Amino acid sequence: MKRYSAFAIAKEALGYHVGWERAWGNPEPKPEYEVVIVGAGGHGLATAYYLAKNHGITNVVVLEKGWLGGGNTGRNTTIIRSNYLQDPSAEIFELSRRLYEDLSQKLNFNIMFSPRGVLMLAQTEHELRAWERTAHANRLFGIESEMVTPERIKRIVPIINIEGPRYPVLGGLWQARGGTARHDAVAWGYARAASDLGVDIIQQCEVTGIDRDEHGVTGVRTSRGAIRCKKLCIVVAGHSGVLADMAGFRLPVESVPLQALVSEPIKPCIDCVVMANTVHGYMSQSDKGELVIGGGADGYNAYTQRGSFQHVEETVRALTETFPMISRLRMLRQWGGIVDMTGDRSPIISKTPVPGIFINCGWGTGGFKAIPGSGWAMAGLVAKGEDPVAGPFSLDRFTEGRMIDESVAAAVAH
Repeated sequence: MKRYSAFAIAKEALGYHVGWERAWGNPEPKPEYEVVIVGAGGHGLATAYYLAKNHGITNVVVLEKGWLGGGNTGRNTTIIRSNYLQDPSAEIFELSRRLYEDLSQKLNFNIMFSPRGVLMLAQTEHELRAWERTAHANRLFGIESEMVTPERIKRIVPIINIEGPRYPVLGGLWQARGGTARHDAVAWGYARAASDLGVDIIQQCEVTGIDRDEHGVTGVRTSRGAIRCKKLCIVVAGHSGVLADMAGFRLPVESVPLQALVSEPIKPCIDCVVMANTVHGYMSQSDKGELVIGGGADGYNAYTQRGSFQHVEETVRALTETFPMISRLRMLRQWGGIVDMTGDRSPIISKTPVPGIFINCGWGTGGFKAIPGSGWAMAGLVAKGEDPVAGPFSLDRFTEGRMIDESVAAAVAH
């Protein structure tokens, strides 16, 4: 793989940029692999990369029914943070945040990681106490976060109205090392690095069935033929239940749409991510000047990837009191993604009832921030049969009653 650098750009410029090679391969599927990963989003590609990088397992294929990164990875709002309450959540999200910090260097691909800070507002007394509790838990776990006053918040975000008539800002939880990254670049970077290590990436290849015998999984049937395998990883976000049904087991998840929108581009006015749980909205500004705006998941089960006027109205109405200036902006575009929600709003990284099949799902509305840590833990689980980071997120917790309840700790869960 040709290394990207300023010198490579200068060299290719002299040759009219005709010498650049494909970022990742486009091979025909082989009849058999050691590991088949279904889903070429961030989590699936990160799993493939860390299987090859950390464990030397390169006889791996990633299958994608559409195009690489065309699902939730390309439809999210790119927030990265680790200030969670529960220890298992804090561990995997902090692992991800640390991996994000030098991921561009490790992958030799600019993911545009921006540690601009994440501010989580407290607009009720109850919420203020909850964030104080989270700040103490973060301190015990070694995660850098702090409580900040309304006056400090006004200095961090000058456009904010801290004296709202219904929900004044009483304080906030600030994680200075949180931030954002470019969602497409994360998927492309992992794809390029995994392909360079020998992983096959097959796009436009839909899995139509899963084959198994009395000993476990034997392979998958796809729109491009049958593929035998020893291990199968299902990493398909909102379609996890569909693939699990093909394999003959059920998952404790439900799929719901999550919508977001961006405004027309404007001059820089906010240089961090602000999340407001009470009014249920969050906002940041992209490098192109658009305000990236979102809220909670829809209240019904569906597989749609479209936006709706009702969501725009509810989310923007919630934020205009806290950020009055956005009332004068026009919406540029909106979209939706399909998220899979568990009962305790925590993910599943686990073996399944079918030997040889592993599942990574249930990230709900916060999957992007977890991509590096999720791939790291999933690769360890597949390679070794167990992983300390993945352990608490096994399917067994739903039958054993050891829930990881982040519902009260995750703000708007992003």
